[in-house]
Amino acid sequence: MQPSKRGIANTSYSLGNPVSSPLLLDEMFSDTIAQKLSAQGHDVIAVVADPSLVSLPDDQVLAHAAAAGRALVTANIRDFMPLDGQYRVAGQAHAGLILVSTKTFPQDRSYTSAVADALAALLDKQGIQAHQVIFLARD
Repeated sequence: MQPSKRGIANTSYSLGNPVSSPLLLDEMFSDTIAQKLSAQGHDVIAVVADPSLVSLPDDQVLAHAAAAGRALVTANIRDFMPLDGQYRVAGQAHAGLILVSTKTFPQDRSYTSAVADALAALLDKQGIQAHQVIFLARD
């Protein structure tokens, strides 16, 4: 018998697999990554797939992710690290930041697959906690 999902927000269940953290991919990531992860059972959406999110300022993207209980995946480290600091100083919560460094993930033909595979490995092994900020490691 599967556990009841009633009354539990932002939680996903899968039999035999770790619970996956819901993600929002910032606009520099293609929807292909979200589709690949979704096909593997992860709850992932891409900013580029939602016209209401495209071209929003960074603070509004993070606020949307926080309100939706989604960790934000971004390569925009320079802008989101200060926003994380602002959240912490103000005592505000976000669902986590996963930072993708171009040094770890060069933007070549393997970029999309490499990022998708690394995110899948992260979600399958540990996920991300609220307020946590991590750099995505290459698998």
